[in-house]
Amino acid sequence: MSNSAATAVRKQPRALTRDARAVRRRRMGTAMTYSILLALAAVYIFPFLIAIATSFKTDPNATADPLGLVPSPVTTSAFHELKNQDFLLWVKNSVIVTVSVTFLRVFLDSLAGYSLARLRFRGRAAAFTTIVAVMAVPGVVLLIPKFLIIRQLGIYDTYYGMTIPLLVDAAGVFIMKNFFESIPVSVEESARIDGASLFRIYWSIVLPMARPALITIFILSFQGSWNELAHFIISTQSAGLDTLTKGVAQLASGQLGSGNRYPLKLAASVLMTIPVAVLFFVFQRRIMSTTEGAVKE
Repeated sequence: MSNSAATAVRKQPRALTRDARAVRRRRMGTAMTYSILLALAAVYIFPFLIAIATSFKTDPNATADPLGLVPSPVTTSAFHELKNQDFLLWVKNSVIVTVSVTFLRVFLDSLAGYSLARLRFRGRAAAFTTIVAVMAVPGVVLLIPKFLIIRQLGIYDTYYGMTIPLLVDAAGVFIMKNFFESIPVSVEESARIDGASLFRIYWSIVLPMARPALITIFILSFQGSWNELAHFIISTQSAGLDTLTKGVAQLASGQLGSGNRYPLKLAASVLMTIPVAVLFFVFQRRIMSTTEGAVKE
């Protein structure tokens, strides 16, 4: 055997050893990453599991073992007791406001986004800059101005006061504008040559292509209006207009009864979570991809 061949034979085990070590390090890194992710998932999921378990407990059991995941005994009395707390009224008000806000916000955000993406008018850049700036303003800062405007318009303590201020949001306009700009203008030219109006082009051609963005706005609008609390506090005072968030907050603060009442409070919160969770799991694969729907030239 020549010297070069012998050297190659001696180097081969070393190369194999280095490859094995690299594979082992990658496996350890992968295992450590998944372990951290599982730990973080457990931290986020555990409170929700406690809420579900506690909603099926009795008051004494919930007080004695608040972190237990196995109710003893199992009971649905908390869910039945919600009927005595105007729970169905809260659901009705939440559904009315959420459905109204969601569909109108999707339409108005897409309309504003298309205008900013396609129309050329004086002040367009300033309008978009203002929208971006509004996104940086904490919502709590706008509560007092909202309250004053609602009172001045005479829509305080009405469904109009609960819905109208929520119909447009800066983030939705921003998302829709960016998505519309990813669609080439060439897809609209043939319709424009055929004499289609600007709104017809928007409604019949561009909007169907923006389905991923529309679904994203739909989910965000539904979740935001369903979980809204601060706005409903400053826009209503009648118990007949209480939403789920406001009613559950009153339960949690003890305004609607004495004692811990953990099962009742958590039963309400669990039921309140279901619509948003179902909506997310149904549409999670359709959430916006900024390249989907665009046609390459």
